[in-house]
Formats: sequence, structure tokens, C-alpha cells
Amino acid sequence: MRSLAVVDRAKARWIVPAVVLSITMVAVSPANAQRYDSRSPVCLQQWEWGGSSKIDCSYDSWEACRLAKIGLPATCLDNPYWARPTTSGGTGAPHRGTRAPALR
Repeated sequence: MRSLAVVDRAKARWIVPAVVLSITMVAVSPANAQRYDSRSPVCLQQWEWGGSSKIDCSYDSWEACRLAKIGLPATCLDNPYWARPTTSGGTGAPHRGTRAPALR
């Protein structure tokens, strides 16, 4: 009978932290992901109540972003992840074995 009481106490010690952890995991909502679209050069950062902000990088021009932010607590900014289009005629970096022209 005594060993049963020891087992129950050991189980009880783990029940409270497990319940608290479960409630915490359910109560915490996932954070909104920032949207950095690498196809568009301009982002709109909009501030929300409480000091948080969200970023939407789906604008193809500064003018489109400026029109979208009218009346909003927002600003337009450069998209740091914008993949600039490459020129089709360029060769890029020199290949191994080729030398760059000497500077004079």
C-alpha cells in the first residue's frame, strides 16, 4: 500500500507542469509571417494598433505603393529580397582561367 502512494505522488508531480505546458501551447497563437515577395521591388509597411506592423511586398512600382498607402499609417520601402532581373546579354563573372583586364 505504501508503494502505491509513492507512485501516485510521482505522477502528480508531472501532471501540473504537463497541464500548464498544454494550456500554454494552445493559448499561444502563431505569429503572422512577413511577406517578402522577391518578384516585386517595393514593399508597403503598415503599422497596426499596439506597435506591431505588417509588410506586403507585392508592389511593382513606387507609385502603386504610394496609392495603396493613402489614409493608412504606412510607408513604402525597397524590398531587400527583390531579385533584380538579369540582362540576357551579360556573361556574368569571368570563368576560371580568364584574366580580368589590368588597371592602369
